[in-house]
Amino acid sequence: MTTSDQILARLMQLHPKVIDLSLDRMERILAALGNPERRIPPVIHIAGTNGKGSTQAMIRAGLEAAGKRVHAYTSPHLAHFRERIRLAGELISETELAAILEECEAANGGHPITFFEITTAAAFLAFSRIPADYTLLEVGLGGRLDATNVIDNPALTVITPVSIDHTQFLGDTLPQIAGEKAGIIKRGVPCIVAPQAPEGREVIETRAEALAAPLRIARQDWDSYSEHGRLVYFDDKGLLDLPLPNLPGPHQIQNAGTAIAALRELGFGEPEATAAVTRAEWPARMQRLTRGPLVEAAGDCELWLDGGHNPAGGEAVAATLAAMPKRPTHLVCGMLNTKDVEGYMRPLASQIRSMIAVPIPGAEATLPAEETESAAIRVGIAATTATDTLDAVRRIALEEPGARILICGSLYLAGDVLRQNG
Repeated sequence: MTTSDQILARLMQLHPKVIDLSLDRMERILAALGNPERRIPPVIHIAGTNGKGSTQAMIRAGLEAAGKRVHAYTSPHLAHFRERIRLAGELISETELAAILEECEAANGGHPITFFEITTAAAFLAFSRIPADYTLLEVGLGGRLDATNVIDNPALTVITPVSIDHTQFLGDTLPQIAGEKAGIIKRGVPCIVAPQAPEGREVIETRAEALAAPLRIARQDWDSYSEHGRLVYFDDKGLLDLPLPNLPGPHQIQNAGTAIAALRELGFGEPEATAAVTRAEWPARMQRLTRGPLVEAAGDCELWLDGGHNPAGGEAVAATLAAMPKRPTHLVCGMLNTKDVEGYMRPLASQIRSMIAVPIPGAEATLPAEETESAAIRVGIAATTATDTLDAVRRIALEEPGARILICGSLYLAGDVLRQNG
């Protein structure tokens, strides 16, 4: 039997030599499949630069606490592709995934198509065949021309914080990038807007006004903050006094507020909001590792993992470290050559003692460890290199037992770590 990994490897060969962001290929393959995107449960479409995955995980936790069956689509995966497609609460099985990928491969007929486009079509096909109450759909890149943006009438759209990233595709100014994200807004469909920089928010408001789409804007129509060890959320429906999010980090307060605003817009109340902040699971976002060979190599050190990779992600990690109990902290960092490495590291400089740079195994776009090291030194971080993550963890554990070690810089590195640790 052909495995999903074998089919996915074949699909990679169809990738166009140059990626032009367009919906043409997506519309072609969906038509060949009978337009499954028109037969999926009501969609909650989520775009943004940071916080999409955490916000989606919280919305899903709230909906499932209400007894709802929820499909979910997210990317990239960490350890295995199956993580991207969740059918009515469960990860798609290997058998289902292989069968649906082969069906999409046949429908595509060998035409050029990006890996994300054809696998998104596979997700829509799977979603169309399993009954559920909602479909949570996370944008892959941008919004306006993203492969997920073929849903004409979602139940709700959500825009998490927008910042500078993927400039080679989305533009190099915040208003340009916000315009791409705002491309998921649909005529008359409510949109939840997380806290934004003023120039980004203005673009989102202009787009929504043109489409008569009602906005629920952070710090205007709703707000969330921590007070006395609790999460306070309020909007025009009232105030909620909730536990702090189980996902660690100060930035999860605004992600939780965004998720709760979405749940309230859908008609859910305090029990679902409580579940959203206490039951969400989202790996590689300031995740404490507790088992596996890397944990054994760390000895008495705390071992943490985070997949943030842009300047806003670096700020979120730095704020999380600042809020944690004081402990000497060292980074093990691997990054892609498409990222703003100094922008990511600059906020971290004041929170850590040193960094060991590593390459990302199996990633063609990995930044050489020596270049990651040089970027760290330029922003004031004492840095060196190691051949791999295990070597780096062992060295830190030997030099400073009981320290905190954070493996960070890329979701691809995070995925490799999770595979190593079972």
